[in-house]
Amino acid sequence: MIFGMMFLGMLLLAMPVSAEKGVQHVVGIVTAIDQKRIAVKVPNRTVPVSVTLTKTVQFKNKNNPASTNPPNIGDRVIIEATKDNKKLVARIVYHSTSRQVPSTPR
Repeated sequence: MIFGMMFLGMLLLAMPVSAEKGVQHVVGIVTAIDQKRIAVKVPNRTVPVSVTLTKTVQFKNKNNPASTNPPNIGDRVIIEATKDNKKLVARIVYHSTSRQVPSTPR
């Protein structure tokens, strides 16, 4: 009986928890951006993921919290998006500049 309760408790703790139902995350590097969409190269995909931008999207820069500017091509992003008619629509775009790895002298 105790073993069964412990097993059930462990099962409940192991279940994934979503902060908000319907929210999807897109994580990667910006390959293109304009006023209506952002394209993100994500690992393990050959084609960038396209996410629609609306007037209500929020841009949050990790390096400059006061900034509301959109990311640049090459920046790392985490996009919180929802699906609307089979399209991803961004709600919040968190971004920071990609770290430049110093080249080693030869």
